[in-house]
Amino acid sequence: MDANTARKYPPFFLHLLGWTFLALFLMWQPLSWQIQFPVTFWVKQAVLFTLLIGIFYLNYYFWFPKFLARNSYSRFILLNLVSVIALAVIIEQVKIAINHGEQMDRAFKTAREANGDKKPQDRLDYFSLMTALLIIGISTSVAAVKDVQRDKQYRENLEKEKINSELSFLKAQINPHFFFNTLNNIYALTVIDVEAAREALHKLSRMMRYVLYETQHGTVLLSQEIAFAQDYIQLMQLRLTDKVTVHLDPPSPMHDVSIAPMLFLPFIENAFKHGVSAVQPSRIDIQIRQDKHKIFVEVKNTLFTDKRAILDESNGIGLVNTQRRLDLLYPGKYQLEVTENKEEKEFEVHLELETA
Repeated sequence: MDANTARKYPPFFLHLLGWTFLALFLMWQPLSWQIQFPVTFWVKQAVLFTLLIGIFYLNYYFWFPKFLARNSYSRFILLNLVSVIALAVIIEQVKIAINHGEQMDRAFKTAREANGDKKPQDRLDYFSLMTALLIIGISTSVAAVKDVQRDKQYRENLEKEKINSELSFLKAQINPHFFFNTLNNIYALTVIDVEAAREALHKLSRMMRYVLYETQHGTVLLSQEIAFAQDYIQLMQLRLTDKVTVHLDPPSPMHDVSIAPMLFLPFIENAFKHGVSAVQPSRIDIQIRQDKHKIFVEVKNTLFTDKRAILDESNGIGLVNTQRRLDLLYPGKYQLEVTENKEEKEFEVHLELETA
């Protein structure tokens, strides 16, 4: 059974269960009188049951979404009152048409002659009206819950679309700035070391393939994400001096799991933007570990007082957007800590991600 079918059938069975309970309730109330009811009584109860179903779905599909959900309270109340009055009128007409009153009098007379019971007060009409009002209340409640769930799903879909747009923006921002600079570095490298230039060009093409094709599926393998990060770091190192030390420590052994694409890049990109200097010694340490169903990512870089140490919004998708993306993709399954250690002149990012 697919996901759409699974979402479709539970409401159907819940409605069926609810109407089954109502049918049993309509039977139990008159049976408590302990008399032999004529066929006309059950005909009237069947008509009442059908009308209650009609009132429920009339309110559920029309009155609530068209009026109450749009804050038109007076029309909503008026139309439901008309529905209840119409139910009462139809029930009375049915009773007249099938000679229900006379048949019930005979049943009560037979019961009195048999066991001396008194005729119970005829509260069935009031019972029908109260039941109709109860059905309208239940219908309104169910429709309101459905409306809230639909609005929530709509907001989540909008947020996911926004996140997808941000991911596309991240790809677009990486492509021109990073790739063109890397191509310039590779062009310069061809004069010095042709073999190294060929290797760098291979890494660049592999990164472009990953960004353009692999990330379209919504998830990628951890090994692919780490390979992308390694290629990114090695190509970035073409622009760095010997004063910068970069180290990436992947998990060993690595157990491939599916994760969201380009999840680690904002932290690594930020480290290169804010944690390196052309004149001062600097370092970037990246550690990725696994423990059962959890992934731990730690990015540390040198903290310079003349640079912003936070994850800049102009760089990639930034910390705020990264957290929002994590909130949507891994709700309740991640912990993200970003700290500035000014005493040790170190900026740290810690991400704990549960993949199961």
